[in-house]
Amino acid sequence: MIFVLSPAKALDYDTPPTTQRHSDPDYLDDAQELIDLLKQRTPAEIAALMKLSDPLATLNAARYESWSRPFSRDNAKQAVLAFNGDVYEGLQATTLDETALDWAQQHVRILSGLYGLLRPLDLMQAYRLEMGTRLDNARGRNLYAFWGDKITDALNTLLRAERDAGDDEAALVNLASEEYFKSVKPARLSARVVTPVFEDWKSGQYKIISFYAKRARGLMVRYAIDRRARAVDDLLGFDYEGYAFDAASSDPDRPVFRRRQD
Repeated sequence: MIFVLSPAKALDYDTPPTTQRHSDPDYLDDAQELIDLLKQRTPAEIAALMKLSDPLATLNAARYESWSRPFSRDNAKQAVLAFNGDVYEGLQATTLDETALDWAQQHVRILSGLYGLLRPLDLMQAYRLEMGTRLDNARGRNLYAFWGDKITDALNTLLRAERDAGDDEAALVNLASEEYFKSVKPARLSARVVTPVFEDWKSGQYKIISFYAKRARGLMVRYAIDRRARAVDDLLGFDYEGYAFDAASSDPDRPVFRRRQD
């Protein structure tokens, strides 16, 4: 199985990485093309484009200006250690040992507006560029047009490799947000797409609560890493932080996990 995650807006480049191992992103030439476009924008234009405050726009303008190649451990950090939002607090990548990182490197991918598709240990420099940004470029009027079929084709290559390696089930487990998963074209994927749903009890009913659901996505990936999950059925025992599979509310490609905290 291949698991896809969204990136995080929050970044941590202050904490030293817990591993020296790293890899290079596959689409640095594409990222360079986007950075060259962003460098042409003033902080005020960036603020308007991304709906950012003036301080955040100034920060990101500086990030674009300082973005340079080649990447190294001195000017970049592994993606799974640099992202610092709710999903990554659930994943807790800093506590993974080398063997677990190897498994994650093979089975986990992070969708990115700037980098396209990242492996956990891919080095990345700090940035802010959400996938839904309407940035005019040579390939179209937004990042979905920019990335086109490239992300889907890369995932298909991974899924074929999984099948060739004898994995129990070549499935794509979608743990990304709707905004980011729109960069993938499910109809062109050569595998089933499974989208877990996480619900919490509130005000007399189960519902998706954004903060908890984001964290749960990271927890699900951590569960898969810990158990070296090989098939979708291996995920149904997910029980981290009180969640449990609810068969009655689930469909085969939409397993529902619920939690009630009294």
